[in-house]
Amino acid sequence: MSRKKRLLLLIPLVLVLAFALYVTDYYHADETALRAMESDGAVSVEQTDYGWRFDGPGEDAALVFYPGGKVQAEAYAPFMRRLAEAGLDACLVKMPLQLAFFDMNAAGRVMKAHDYPRWYVGGHSLGGAAAAMYSAKHPDGLEGLVLCAAYPTSALPDSLTEISLYGSEDGVLNMDRYAKGRDYAPKRFVERVIEGGSHAGFGNYGPQKGDGAVTITPDAQQAEAAEIIIDAINENGE
Repeated sequence: MSRKKRLLLLIPLVLVLAFALYVTDYYHADETALRAMESDGAVSVEQTDYGWRFDGPGEDAALVFYPGGKVQAEAYAPFMRRLAEAGLDACLVKMPLQLAFFDMNAAGRVMKAHDYPRWYVGGHSLGGAAAAMYSAKHPDGLEGLVLCAAYPTSALPDSLTEISLYGSEDGVLNMDRYAKGRDYAPKRFVERVIEGGSHAGFGNYGPQKGDGAVTITPDAQQAEAAEIIIDAINENGE
């Protein structure tokens, strides 16, 4: 076998190995997140085919949430629990290889699995981008989109409400692209900046490479984010 043929055979192997290294190097949920996966008197955590449902006292609305890219889904359990406690049940999706782009249509399956009058789809970072793509293509049956440190890349129909949040110290979010994403927002657009918050603060997986220096804890950031989301959803439901 010639040297050229050997090189041609090696290229696919190198690409496969590089991809394997990429997807196996991801951010893991911390102990706080893992404890939040347990049911208690306020929120029932139910394991499902798609991931987990955080079932609180609310019965009128639910959120399908896509995790950030290369972040273990369980890292968002404390955030999902806060939403459920406040009346918005949360369906946390476990993505193949921790990348939402491999299952962008997961929200459709989740909504078929449960019976809620109102549905929202959202996500963090790359998960939010995937949720935005789903919402743009499948707006029927959706009330709106919740983006945490994320932005849409195509126009969203005016039938939806977009709720957009990011931390003031976010060092990962591309602000130029985020600004461009405002051009795709629907008429009902709620934008809030969480002072002192970071990119990673929407989850519990430790510091993220390239992120800014935070002045608030993930718990405080998630508490404020949950309050903003609940207020916007309640206002939209009136």
